[in-house]
Amino acid sequence: MTPVEIPPTPENLRLLDEATERLLASCRRLSDSDTARPSTLPGWTRGHVLNHLARQGPALERLLTWAATGVETPQYSSRRARDTEIEEGAHRSAADLVADLTETADSLRKALTDLPGSAWDTRIRPVTGELCTPRRVLVIRLREIEVHHTDLAAGYTFGDIPDAGVQVVLADVSAHLSGSGDAPSVEVRSPDGAQLAAFGTAGPDRPVITGSAADTLGWLTGRTRGEGLRAPQGLPALPGWI
Repeated sequence: MTPVEIPPTPENLRLLDEATERLLASCRRLSDSDTARPSTLPGWTRGHVLNHLARQGPALERLLTWAATGVETPQYSSRRARDTEIEEGAHRSAADLVADLTETADSLRKALTDLPGSAWDTRIRPVTGELCTPRRVLVIRLREIEVHHTDLAAGYTFGDIPDAGVQVVLADVSAHLSGSGDAPSVEVRSPDGAQLAAFGTAGPDRPVITGSAADTLGWLTGRTRGEGLRAPQGLPALPGWI
């Protein structure tokens, strides 16, 4: 699988900035009781989601340090350490969670701005294992912010994500599922016939599903049951997604 990357253009950085601000705007409306309530993710409260995103900022900065210095700097020391860190900070007040998320998001954004031009071509390896350049960090962060924003169950849906953001995240999720080897043979097209995602061998027998990019993204990430998608042969089961 070739990891999806996007360059640090003003347009792409703006995508990330605006996604971050939408997330923070939603978070600022949450009370302590709100953050203690369940998210849509099994076993996670909204506080877990917010703390995960807050802790992800410094973790991605470590990858940028790797790129800038050439010294291998893992995103996390271990999966267990990552999970422990998320759990330990998930039960703080809403104000503390939002302040932490704001501060770490600002720090990551500054690190992206300050990354030397030559470092953008350095090879790094995120916790998910793919060999990539820091351009992938932009995709990872945009994906995590947008998808986890919907996980808060605070009124934000995949339909609220701007089309440019949907396209980036959809390409990333599709690439991951294609590389998993477990995706069913299926093609998803937009109402005007453009291909949105495709798995398995192309051919006349491959089932075709029709729907919007946003509805497709919700289904492929396992966040929806495929509402809005038209599947004459039924929606196939999908492998789990990160």
